[in-house]
Amino acid sequence: MQPKVLGVLILARNGDRTGFYQDPYTYEPTFTESTPLGAVQSFQLGSYLKSTYLESSSPLHILDMPLDPSHPIPPSRVHVHAKAGGEGATIFDSSIALLQGMFPPTPRNRITLANGSTITSPLGGYQYVPVEMIPDSSDTVLESWVDCAAFKKHITKVYNSEEFKEKEKEAKHFFGSVHDYVFGRPTTLENIWNIYDYLNTELVYNQTFAFRLPPTLIEQARGFANYHEDAVFSDKEAGGIGNVAGRTILHPILRSLERIAFDDDPLRILLIETSYQPFISLFHMLDVLASRPDLAGFPNFASALSFEILRGPAPELRDFVRIKFKNGTDDSEFQTLRVLGHEDDTIPVTEFIYRLEHYAIPDTKQWNSACSNNRWFPFESTLSTATEQTSMMAVALGALSLFAFAMFALMTFIKHTIDTKRARRNEVTAQQHGSYATFVVNEKAGLLP
Repeated sequence: MQPKVLGVLILARNGDRTGFYQDPYTYEPTFTESTPLGAVQSFQLGSYLKSTYLESSSPLHILDMPLDPSHPIPPSRVHVHAKAGGEGATIFDSSIALLQGMFPPTPRNRITLANGSTITSPLGGYQYVPVEMIPDSSDTVLESWVDCAAFKKHITKVYNSEEFKEKEKEAKHFFGSVHDYVFGRPTTLENIWNIYDYLNTELVYNQTFAFRLPPTLIEQARGFANYHEDAVFSDKEAGGIGNVAGRTILHPILRSLERIAFDDDPLRILLIETSYQPFISLFHMLDVLASRPDLAGFPNFASALSFEILRGPAPELRDFVRIKFKNGTDDSEFQTLRVLGHEDDTIPVTEFIYRLEHYAIPDTKQWNSACSNNRWFPFESTLSTATEQTSMMAVALGALSLFAFAMFALMTFIKHTIDTKRARRNEVTAQQHGSYATFVVNEKAGLLP
C-alpha cells in the first residue's frame, strides 16, 4: 500500500547562468545573470514536481492539495524562500521559473466583481506565489559561509592539508594543458572552481571556444572542482564549521517537518531555492555518500533534494521521512537516498529530528558563536539580539562619559588660562604704579587668615 504524502520540502539549485566568480579564500560571490537556458531548466524541474506531487493521478499526490490541477494553489499551503546573495537575482529568477512550471496559469484564477464582471489574472490566469528573500548582507541561512571567520580558517586548513597538496600534484599535468584556454586566470587547485566555471560557461555559450577546447579537459576540470568544493563545504564532524551551509539550512527544514507532521499546520510544500553549497554539506551530514559516493561534489544546475513526509499504515500511523535526489537534467526522475545508516528507504520523523537538531544553527546569535565572529560594534545592525543591544548601550555610555571628561578638562584649562592672564595683568599694573601697587597688594595679603 502506497503511504500518504503529508507534505514535501524541496531544496532546489538555481538554473544555468552567466560566468560566476567566487573568491577562493573567502567565497565572496560576484554578480551573475540568469539565462533563458537556466530558466528552462528550472521551469522543467517545476513541471516535474507538479506531475510528481500535484497531479491527482500521481501516487505521491500531496494530502489536502487540490485534486483538480487547474485549481488555484492555496497560498497558506506553500512557502517559498530564495537566496538573495552577492550573485544578484539569478537564484530568485530560477525560483520564479520553477514556480511557473509547478503552478502554471489557470483560467480559474479569477474573481467576480460587485458589478458582475469577471476578471482573470494576467497571462491566462498567472499564479503569483510569494517568494521570501533576505538581503545578502544579513542572510545567515542561505549564505552562511560568507563573513564567517571560522569558515575562512577552515578553508585555509583545507588548502594546507597533506591530502590537498597530493591532489595538487595530481592536477599538475591538467593545469599545464588548460593554461592556454583560461586566458590569464590562475591555474591553481585553490582556483579550480573558477577555472571549471569559466570553461563550462564558455563551452555552453561560446561556439568558437567549444570548437577549440580539447576533449576531456572539461571532465578533468569538473573532477578536480568536485574534489575542491567537497573538501571545502564538508567536515569530519557533522557539527563542524565546514558543514555550516548545511547546518543553517537544516533549521527551516526541521521546523517545517515539525509543522507538517505535528502542528496541524496548513503548510504542505516548502521550497528553498539556493546555490549548490548546502547540498554538499547535507550529503555529508546525512551520510549519503556511504552508499552514493558518486554524489561527492556539487550538484548540476536545477537539481532538487526532496524530503517527503509520509504517513505510515494503520494502526500505528507513524510519520516517516523519505529523501530523494534529482541531479539536474542528468536524472529523469528522483532517486531515493538512504540516510544516517538506515538500510530502509525511510526514517521515522522523530528519529530524523532527534539525530540532527543539535547540529542545526537556528539563529544569528548561534551563527556568530559558531563562526567565532565579534559583532559588538554598534554599526553592525544586522544582528539585533539582546546581547548586542546591551553592548551598544555600554559603548554609548562610555562615549558619553568620555565626552563629559573632555568637557571638564577643557573648562579647567580655560579657567587656568584666564587666571594666568589675570595674574600677569596685575603684575604689569603693579610695575606701572610702583609702591602704591605694592602697598595695595600687601594690604590685601594682610587680610588673608
